[in-house]
Amino acid sequence: MIILILVLYCIKTQYFSESTMLTAAKINPEDLHPSLWRASQLARNHSRCISTGHPSLDNQLPGAGWPTGSMTDLHVQQAGIGELRLLAPALTTVAKRKIAFLQPPHPPQALALAAMGLAPESALWLRATKTADCLWAAEQVLRSGSCGALLFWQNQIRPESQRRLTLAAQEGETLFFMMRPLAAAQDPSPAPLRLALRPRAGGLEVEFVKRRGPQRDEPLFLPIQVNPAHRLQPQRQAVPAYPVAEPALHQ
Repeated sequence: MIILILVLYCIKTQYFSESTMLTAAKINPEDLHPSLWRASQLARNHSRCISTGHPSLDNQLPGAGWPTGSMTDLHVQQAGIGELRLLAPALTTVAKRKIAFLQPPHPPQALALAAMGLAPESALWLRATKTADCLWAAEQVLRSGSCGALLFWQNQIRPESQRRLTLAAQEGETLFFMMRPLAAAQDPSPAPLRLALRPRAGGLEVEFVKRRGPQRDEPLFLPIQVNPAHRLQPQRQAVPAYPVAEPALHQ
């Protein structure tokens, strides 16, 4: 009698264990919390995403595009390797609002922007002499929601400043790209998406430093062509610059 009870108990335990495993397998982690995802798949992005304009890159990004309302780290080997042409399709999508260029290494050129499909009047060039003023300006742009995108060039930025900008970005739907040196990819960052960009013949090599999904060790090559009409322009006109006003907390 005792042996029969033990056998029935073992069968019952195994049945419920298998049932529990099958039930757990059917549960989507995203249904439990939007920040959860399976390690074998890309996470669902709970914020709006803008297509990069490059299908092969969209297929490798959570939400199939650049996330809005968060910080995206772009680690560039050097300025001018094609990072703006990489972003151009997404920037044209949000160009109904201003596109802010904060501390770019070179003045944005009106003809170059036009060649990429961006109206020069949509560009907002911001300059400041102090790092604190740059950070203040970036935070105000993100919190105000007045710009469709913010491109911020900064060689060094403290972790606490990164966290402040991340929180500010979450208050709106602005595309926010931090342009930093390639060496900064070794440093920690709260950005959910981090890409390293290197020039290659005919395009860019994209390395996935961090993304919400499975690790990808092999870089992705993106062919990016230069607009021939841009090369034939006889003149180059810079977008007028706007100095950053003194931060309110410094007044």
